[in-house]
Amino acid sequence: MHARAVAAMATALLGTAAFLLPTSDAGAGIAVEPPTVIAHRGASAYAPENTLAAVDKAAELGVDWIENDVQRTRDGELVVIHDDNLKRTTDVEEVFPDRAPWKVRDFTAAEIALLDAGSWFGPAYAGARVPTLEQYVGRVEHHHQKLLLEIKNPDLYPGIEQQTLKVLDNEGWLDRQHVADRLIVQSFSAESLRTVHDLEPGVKTGLLGTPDVSDLPGYATFADQINPSYGSLSTSYVAAVHAFSGPHGRPLEVFTWTVNDADTARLVTGYGVDGIITNKPDVVRDAVHGV
Repeated sequence: MHARAVAAMATALLGTAAFLLPTSDAGAGIAVEPPTVIAHRGASAYAPENTLAAVDKAAELGVDWIENDVQRTRDGELVVIHDDNLKRTTDVEEVFPDRAPWKVRDFTAAEIALLDAGSWFGPAYAGARVPTLEQYVGRVEHHHQKLLLEIKNPDLYPGIEQQTLKVLDNEGWLDRQHVADRLIVQSFSAESLRTVHDLEPGVKTGLLGTPDVSDLPGYATFADQINPSYGSLSTSYVAAVHAFSGPHGRPLEVFTWTVNDADTARLVTGYGVDGIITNKPDVVRDAVHGV
């Protein structure tokens, strides 16, 4: 069991707040790394989510890890957008008023490229576009960042796992360096993650949600992480996850979401999480690094 799990279980036994700051295991003198900070949909508190501008803003803040969402257009292009429809984050209702309910899969890539994906956030971002996956990973690479890629709604897009991996391969993201420490693929779908693992066993994967501890042995055969909402977490649950080893022989990790304030960041750090997904990566980073 690794150091974070030891720290988490010690917290539960002692019933103290000794681990609310990422310093060390007070009882055993074991150093505990601060959790990794991941910019949710880019630095989405400061720029429109899942756009290249949000990647740029995260880079400006000095954040290494970027999270994004991948879906597929009618003509088979992978695009980076969270919702399965275009209404919330683009002007699709104005540009295509007769195309309700404006589902991503009902529009071609060329049609989606016409949409303004920035004005809803603020006038400074007017004209921002929904990026293709190729464009997005190119920008992440430009900034030498790392990518936590979520496959959204895989049931809507048969074969999206293989297609996503093909794009990543074409863009140079399945080489040894990227697979070793710059890429994680996550999903709420266990079957989708199993498919990713079967197709590319070297790629690190994360299962979103808070599965029962009794189900963890099965998930540990193909998932390297269990990534729950912070509201569902406890010290004992994180320690239970850490007690299992994943497909690459290392303890399962926990990346939690979506934490946007300093107090909650310190709280989940005390639980022993390995990563924190946040819209405000600067706030969380300063909190967990004790700044």
